Amino acid sequence: MTHPRIGLGWDVHRIEPGRPLRLVGLTLDPDRGPVAHSDGDVLAHAVVDALLGAAGLDDIGTLFPDDDPRWKGAAGPALLELAVAALADAGWRPLQVDAVIIADRPRIAPHRDALRRALADCLGLGPGDVNVKGKRTEGLGGLAGGAGIGCRAIVQIGPLGDTPR
Repeated sequence: MTHPRIGLGWDVHRIEPGRPLRLVGLTLDPDRGPVAHSDGDVLAHAVVDALLGAAGLDDIGTLFPDDDPRWKGAAGPALLELAVAALADAGWRPLQVDAVIIADRPRIAPHRDALRRALADCLGLGPGDVNVKGKRTEGLGGLAGGAGIGCRAIVQIGPLGDTPR
């Protein structure tokens, strides 16, 4: 039997007016969003990278390169679906996710439960297996003042067919 594994993911994008901010299919701000080749969904991208890393697969930039027109405007939930399929092909499935979104605005707390449910749905998990938190920059670093948004995620995966503990 193969033991559960963990993976760490990270993503960051600059924020500009005139673009929507979407995380796992939910619009948090219709007027200020990330500059990105895809939809700039930092939550989905960090989780995708964590899942791929846990399974020992190529990273998000290798599988979905930003110079490939196929991924222009790609939605975070679609990339999550493809990552879960890649995991299954390798004999793995998601078990648990813990993510921290780093942004001064918008505030994450009012959207937290909806983000948890949407991410859980994308991964085939229950909401209790997914945690999403928001943290502000306290005026420090390049994300401060709403200039950007970032996310760090850690995941646990297990072999297909195993039941969660």
